Amino acid sequence: MSLLRPTLSRMAALLALLLATGSYAAETLPAELRPFVQKGYSVLSLDEVDLNRDGRKETVLVVEADDTTNDEGPRSLLLFSRTPAGKLTLASRNDKAILCRRCGGIFGDPYEGMNFQAGGFTLLHYGGSNWRWRLDIRFAWSRRDQTWQLVEVDTESFHTSDPDNGKSRRYRPPRDFGLINLAGFDYENWEGRGKR
Repeated sequence: MSLLRPTLSRMAALLALLLATGSYAAETLPAELRPFVQKGYSVLSLDEVDLNRDGRKETVLVVEADDTTNDEGPRSLLLFSRTPAGKLTLASRNDKAILCRRCGGIFGDPYEGMNFQAGGFTLLHYGGSNWRWRLDIRFAWSRRDQTWQLVEVDTESFHTSDPDNGKSRRYRPPRDFGLINLAGFDYENWEGRGKR
């Protein structure tokens, strides 16, 4: 996948992120989600998708602190599921899955949004300066373990003076990491981790 030419799905994810940023005022956020958005935090994205293929839509909520002086502060990913009766429950939460606002180098905020696939989702990041990089982190639902698990990490990098000689790597379990649940994932410390 070329870093120089964004794919249609990347452009759509970026457009969705731009449209979602700041568009969820407290009064428009569904009432059942309001308790999960702390004072001083804003909704970065909100999506409803049937990710685990049970016929009920999961809600994926990303929130971040309004305080821009703490640009390295956490961005929280909250994943909710619905019971057969329709009640929303928090299935998983992670404060270390989405890179911070300043983690993208000269490019600024590296978070490009999410792609959703049957059975899972991918967090998309892109940043750098002369050295450009991409980091895509994919999670999928494990029916056996009844939890969200890390299933793939794709990285790519290149120097702007020589974009045709980039490096890319795909990390997968069990070779590169073991069992890592969404709640325990840390984008700075995942390689070689997890129960095998």
